[in-house]
Amino acid sequence: MTPHARPRAPRERGQASVEVVALAPLLVAIVLAAAQLLAAGAAAALADHAAEAAAVALLQGGDPRAAARAAVPGWSRARIRVRVSGRRVRVRLRPPAPVAALGALLEATREADAGPPPS
Repeated sequence: MTPHARPRAPRERGQASVEVVALAPLLVAIVLAAAQLLAAGAAAALADHAAEAAAVALLQGGDPRAAARAAVPGWSRARIRVRVSGRRVRVRLRPPAPVAALGALLEATREADAGPPPS
């Protein structure tokens, strides 16, 4: 110990531990929010891909709903809704979320058009 350093008071011991414990819930919330935003972004990209695949299936005379479901990974197939109206396809994909209302709020909707009908 140097001559100018003063010893810590007993109440200061453990202060860092208390601060870490107090900040832990905030850090967990930040990590969960970031993960949820990443899941929402992935859902948007997957919905776009599925809508394009469904439009291509329409052009080729295939089943657009089956094509949209085949274009997404297995975990998202239960969360996808496909609507076909003429030559337009709308895909909605709900990202995984710890709270269902949050997943509904972050639901991605994408549309694709198979173009004009063949002449």
